[in-house]
Parts: sequence; structure tokens; C-alpha cells
Amino acid sequence: MDFASLIGIFSGFALIISAILLGGDAKTFINIPDIMIVFGGTIAATLLTFPLKDILTAFKSAFIVFGTDKQRPEQLIQSMLQLTQLSRRKGLLALSEVKTNSPFLKRACNLIADASDEQMIRHVLRTEINSMKARHYNVQDVFKKMATFAPAFGMLGTLIGLIQMLSTLDDPASIGPSMAVALLTTFYGSLLATVIFIPIAGKLKSRTMFEVINLEIMFEGAICILKDNNQLSVYEKLSSYLPRTQRPSMNSAKGPKKEK
Repeated sequence: MDFASLIGIFSGFALIISAILLGGDAKTFINIPDIMIVFGGTIAATLLTFPLKDILTAFKSAFIVFGTDKQRPEQLIQSMLQLTQLSRRKGLLALSEVKTNSPFLKRACNLIADASDEQMIRHVLRTEINSMKARHYNVQDVFKKMATFAPAFGMLGTLIGLIQMLSTLDDPASIGPSMAVALLTTFYGSLLATVIFIPIAGKLKSRTMFEVINLEIMFEGAICILKDNNQLSVYEKLSSYLPRTQRPSMNSAKGPKKEK
């Protein structure tokens, strides 16, 4: 569980709700027609922009924000060093027997074990990395667009409210409440964009970058194993993906190990 995401979203809503309660009556900030304009308009515009399948995938991916990272890069480097030792001891064909939860790593091991040439392995693995980036970008784009639509519909609701207010200028007592109601849609749109949609898109982007680093480590490790199969060469190349303080020791990978 990613506690930073939980703390962020709950503290954001808690601070806003506390400010509302301390400043006056909370009922003033509840208006069903305004909620319909902002929420309904945002969903409608999103459905018009993206296929339904992409929207459902994006909302499912939003739960990743609260999940933990699957595997740390330093652990992955150790795994690649262990695969180097295994291939040096038993040959490249032994990589086909490696058990791992990563389909990408399993595919890389199978390609090496099948005696595929370097150019083919580079093409296949690089294509898979680029395809993953494109899929993740599409998910992030859904929330980025929703962060744009929500304030826009909030402003549209405010304009509707102002038009209704101006039509009743003959009653000065109603101007204040009507103006407050008109501004509520802008509040709803800004709240959705700044507290939910933009943070989720940003967190998904950081998760994508984290996963890309892991895939690049597996990619470069597989190429190194295929080319020279030297443990020091594999370690030096893969450790360069991490800050110096996070790099694992080359001696930490002792003996071949099958990932579970």
C-alpha cells in the first residue's frame, strides 16, 4: 500500500472540508444542479473524447496509485546478476527454465535460450517497451483531459448561474445567494481537477517511469548476457540506472536463483 497517496488524498479533502466547516454553513457548498453540470459534463466530454474501453481501463488503473511497486530496481539488478551466473554455469539454454512473475523477463530469457540474434532481441523487447509506454500514456491522458474538462464545465455552470441571476435583478435580496450558487460549479470543477485528476495522472506517470526503468534494466541485462555474459559488465551497465547510494553490491548475487 502506498501510504503517501492515501495521506495526500485524505489530507487534501480533510483540509478543504475543515476550511468549509470553520468558515460557515456546509450546506451552502451543496447544490445538486451544479454537481450534475460538473460531474455529468466531465463524464460526457470524456466519453466523447475516448473509447469506453480506454476510460474503464483508466479507472481500473487509478487503483494502482494506492498500490506498492512490484519490484525494486536494485532487486532486479541482483536477479539479472544471478541469471548471468546461471547462464555461465549451465549455458544460455538454461535460461528457458527460469521461473519469474515478469512476462517481459521470461520473454527475454526464452529469446536468448532459443539462440535468437541480438538484432531480433533488441527489436522485440524495444517494441514491447514502447507499446507499454503508449498504453500508459493513453491512461494518463484520460485523467489529464478530465482535469481540463472539470474546470471548463465549472465555468460553464457559473455562466449559467450568472445568467439566471441577471434575470432576477429586480429582487436585490436574491443577488447574493444566486451569486454564491453560480460560483459553486467553479469550485466543484477546480476541486476535482486539483485534488483528484491531476494528482492521479501525475502518480501514474511516475509509476510508468519506474516500470520503464525496470524494463530497461531487464533489456540491457539480456543484451549483456547474450553478448559477453560477463558478470562485471552486466553489473556496471545495470547499476548506472540507479543513484550511487542505491546501487546493490555485486557480491549480493550469490549463486543462481529462480524467481518465485
